[in-house]
Amino acid sequence: MSYNLPSAPRTVIILSAALAGASLFLTACSSSRHAPEELYFLVGSNTKLPYWQEAAKGLDAGAANMGVQAQFVGPEAYNPKEQLEAFRRAVSKKPTGIMISASDKTLLNDDINSALAAGIPVITMDSDAPASHRLFFIGTNNYHAGVMGGRLLVEKLGRKGNVVVFTIPAQENLTERLKGYQDAIANTDIKIVQTIDDRGDPTVAFDKTTEMMEKKEKVDAFVCMDSTAGSEVAEALSRKEIKGKIIIAMDSNEGTLGWIEKGMIAATIGQKPYTMAFYGLHLLDDLYHHKPKTLDGNWAQNLEAPIPAAVDTGSTMIDQSNLSLIRKPSSGSK
Repeated sequence: MSYNLPSAPRTVIILSAALAGASLFLTACSSSRHAPEELYFLVGSNTKLPYWQEAAKGLDAGAANMGVQAQFVGPEAYNPKEQLEAFRRAVSKKPTGIMISASDKTLLNDDINSALAAGIPVITMDSDAPASHRLFFIGTNNYHAGVMGGRLLVEKLGRKGNVVVFTIPAQENLTERLKGYQDAIANTDIKIVQTIDDRGDPTVAFDKTTEMMEKKEKVDAFVCMDSTAGSEVAEALSRKEIKGKIIIAMDSNEGTLGWIEKGMIAATIGQKPYTMAFYGLHLLDDLYHHKPKTLDGNWAQNLEAPIPAAVDTGSTMIDQSNLSLIRKPSSGSK
């Protein structure tokens, strides 16, 4: 199944020849380039989730590849204030670079800017903080991911129906995904009748779905913007022995893939957290070794910027047609 996606509402600059020098370390990393005391941080959110454990694997592999130190930190549950404290602790170590997935798109701005002013390269990964001076974003083109899901939703619902959305409004990546869905269904009779902030807590999705079904609310489809909700919605519907509801999930944890196999989840949109962390670490390292003249410049408005605005690591629609391929271990990540 293929989709012709419209252009994203913000420019995404794909890594190209301008970064050819930055990519050399992927194929020829010399030991003289790196020092063992180099220290990088990845500040995540909901760090116990399978999604973030994949990112941690990518970070460890990248660090081993270069012979540097890398630490994965952040709150185990969704908690923007705890993430801010984790970021501040990382900055206090005066590291050679920091990647962060912003669980709140505004809360971290001042601290990101202060770290850059202090000479510490900071990039965002997975979820952006676009109003900060972060050097660039690496991760999914989330608007396109939302359009991809929205096109499938239109197909599955036959252009009409009521939809419930589970999301985390404070996260920029989920806001972009929702915008993609909204644009994809704009000229249909599909209506988003309820948007629920699940705060990354799987029990919220389960309890809310159960409550709606017990009240016999008219819901034709559930759209899940984060990785925790899809399998919980499927579980709630399964326990109530309710069939015929469309579920479109996010990410490729085994619970979600299992419900796709059983036919309860129509599809999920898989991301590449391993790639984000692995390649992001290499790019962050290159920023340390080849720093721009200033780290806190307005790179987004600079047409001769030496760095991209964003690096799209890609996303994949997963359904029963390609489930076995997705589950097959990848030699590239081992």
